[in-house]
Amino acid sequence: MARPHVVVVPYPGSGNINPALQLAKLLHGHGVYITFVNTEHNHSRVQATVGAAALVGSDGFRFEAIPDGLVEADRDAGDYDLGLSAATSSRCAEPLRELLLRLNRTPGVPPVTCVVPTVLMSFALEVARELGVASMVLCGCSAASLMGQMSLRELQDRGYLPLKDKSCLTNGHLEKTVIDWMPGMPPMSLGDISSFVRTTDPDDFGIRFHILETQALVKAGALILNTFHDLEADVLEALRAEYYPRIIYTIGPLGSLLPADDDEAAAADLSLWKQDTRCLAWLDAQPPGSVVYANFGSLTVLTAKQLAEFAWGLKASGHPFLWSIRDNLVPGGLAALPPDFVADAEAGRRCCLTAWCPQEQVLRHPAVGCFLTHNGWNSTCESMAAGVPMVCWPVFSDQYTNCKYACDVWGVGLRLDEEVRREQVAGHVRQAMQAEEEGTRTLRSIAAEWKAKAKDATAPGGSSSNNFHNMLTALQGSLSSPPPPSPSN
Repeated sequence: MARPHVVVVPYPGSGNINPALQLAKLLHGHGVYITFVNTEHNHSRVQATVGAAALVGSDGFRFEAIPDGLVEADRDAGDYDLGLSAATSSRCAEPLRELLLRLNRTPGVPPVTCVVPTVLMSFALEVARELGVASMVLCGCSAASLMGQMSLRELQDRGYLPLKDKSCLTNGHLEKTVIDWMPGMPPMSLGDISSFVRTTDPDDFGIRFHILETQALVKAGALILNTFHDLEADVLEALRAEYYPRIIYTIGPLGSLLPADDDEAAAADLSLWKQDTRCLAWLDAQPPGSVVYANFGSLTVLTAKQLAEFAWGLKASGHPFLWSIRDNLVPGGLAALPPDFVADAEAGRRCCLTAWCPQEQVLRHPAVGCFLTHNGWNSTCESMAAGVPMVCWPVFSDQYTNCKYACDVWGVGLRLDEEVRREQVAGHVRQAMQAEEEGTRTLRSIAAEWKAKAKDATAPGGSSSNNFHNMLTALQGSLSSPPPPSPSN
């Protein structure tokens, strides 16, 4: 039988690259030929952090790169992420089209049979249609946050957006305004739907872009979600009704589906930051369940004051902690920490400070008992799979929805106020770290229950495992029945 060839095209940010690479590894481990498409900028960053050898690939797994459409001067802009979205959506279609045509002419490479972009890369769906190639979209977000993004247009139509004036950002309007009509979702405050609702601009690019991108999902033959049925059953049922007859494959948590000891299923890990694995040895020396892990992801930016409040709050919690402070989290990176805090913490050997670390390994380490997080979906999903409760401080995009679900729906999180206060940080950490007691449901015991459900979903015969194999069957089918090219209009 001919070999399927899937071209994976992630949005060029860590939140999308990581699950896309996990999916690519899974498919490659089951005989699918993979082309993984980085941007040229990220291709260079990966070479600088993990070495050029990481991008050589292996038999049936190749890396390619296309420009992201930005000029270098744009990369230091304050709205870099939105600028990147605008550039990729308007300037990447032609380079991707040329790449697909080149791959089809390359000796020894099977013809491209399916294109799998992540959300925010809908131009790739149009390119696939033009070339008569099947497509699926990987949603690197929760089902709930996807439904929230789909509701942005209706929020506009009903007059919730844009906000009337800037006072709505501070007078409690975002918290007191309840949205109770989103299919499959519990009542939610307006502010918990997305960071993009925080605008008074009737032509806000963030809202406009996400509306267009969610509408474009209907161009795909199927949707792939990094979640599992039991975690989001109600909203998944609503999404399936919205996207019928397209199939939605829930195959998460992706990290749990990957065979950890199967080298053939793995390609090189991609990281835009150099990972420091020395923290794992430090964790090995800590008692089980004793450590707080803190990491605010790849996009969050803190002020020096916020950094200090988190620092003293973690210290006051009384628990040892591992804190990942990337270089651009705050001007100066690790050097921005209060000097007396660093001296005090290092003297007591109660903390481990690092610029970046292998997060999934950290969360699965038996010493870790709590996660102070921004609630990006990868972080949230990995924490659920590891059975680690969360202290939550969302700041961007879908993180507000993930936080709402973690705290109020799944019962595994505690939310910090927007204004960081060391006393609240310490108190929430202590509560999340409360040991399991017989007959008492703590955050830890609830998190352990979700860990068991995630394990069941990814075990042979589980919902995510079955869905993944159904998706493989569909990819085999794409060899003989690609969709027709889209009409010229």
